[in-house]
Amino acid sequence: MITGATGYVAGWIVKHFLDNGYTLHLPVRDPDNLKKLSHLKELEKNSSGTIVFFKADLLKKDSYLESMQGCDTVIHTASPFKTKVKDPQKDLIEPALYGTENVLNSVNQTPSVKKVVVTSSVVAIVGDSIEFQSGPKDESHWNNTSSLLHQPYNYSKTLAEQKAWQIYEAQNRWELATINPSLVLGPSLNEQVTSESYNIIKQLGSGELKFGAPKYHFAAVDVRDVAIAHFKVAIQDELKGRFIVSADNTNLLELGRLIAERFGDKYPLPQKELPKWLVWGLAPIIGLKRDVVAKNVGHPWQLDNSKSLTELKLEYRDLKQSAQEFFAQVYNEKI
Repeated sequence: MITGATGYVAGWIVKHFLDNGYTLHLPVRDPDNLKKLSHLKELEKNSSGTIVFFKADLLKKDSYLESMQGCDTVIHTASPFKTKVKDPQKDLIEPALYGTENVLNSVNQTPSVKKVVVTSSVVAIVGDSIEFQSGPKDESHWNNTSSLLHQPYNYSKTLAEQKAWQIYEAQNRWELATINPSLVLGPSLNEQVTSESYNIIKQLGSGELKFGAPKYHFAAVDVRDVAIAHFKVAIQDELKGRFIVSADNTNLLELGRLIAERFGDKYPLPQKELPKWLVWGLAPIIGLKRDVVAKNVGHPWQLDNSKSLTELKLEYRDLKQSAQEFFAQVYNEKI
């Protein structure tokens, strides 16, 4: 069973399982919405696997019980990825935290389930890039700096993953693994992309940053590699625990320059750096908080992804390929 199947990352996870002949139970809000589910039906048609849709609601108690029956593995990907919201508690914390609790409580009521894979994030490991001043971070580290008022999305992912481990520790029937990807880039299987990643790529080509971009640091990974990680962890019993899935440490300016190598003649992509003092000064005008600027601009990421290389044996795609392919899809260009 895979939650959030219509999402950006989940689409590729669904594809991997279908291509390998699995039967998938996909709980969705409206199983009769043929337009929203058409890309998944197309994946099914071109594979040896099978999809069965179920009606479910992330915040409705026990709504996943029916779809979970007979499944030996549950993959929970459903969680909002938004950085600008009106009500962080309602829009981020509740769906991430209570959604995870709801799914795992249903797992506890479903004897067939032996393995759970939760899609977490590297922001559950590190809240702000200034934390890397003390050295690289691996899966043993937890974000303890985010809150409802500071980096609420990061906070939501941290609370949700911690809840997953809490529920796991209270039982002894099923195993748990979390996939902690960095910023996910690369082409979507669904034309209706709602991920924040899409908004970042759209902004880079829109001209908003044509006079320069800040060195706002983050890590990034291709969506197809994230899907492979989920697939491997789900089907191999010995793989459990947390897994950082991240290919490169980069920043907003560098990402723009990589895309500009292919599309710079047609789009006003950023080529120059906006100094940090200017970004800090403009922060309230451009919708950023000054403490976020202070703790992230100019501070490079240093994620240790060695566990994904040794245990999952991932071979990461090149960041330039991921960024350019994603940009081409967003702006309807040929690559």
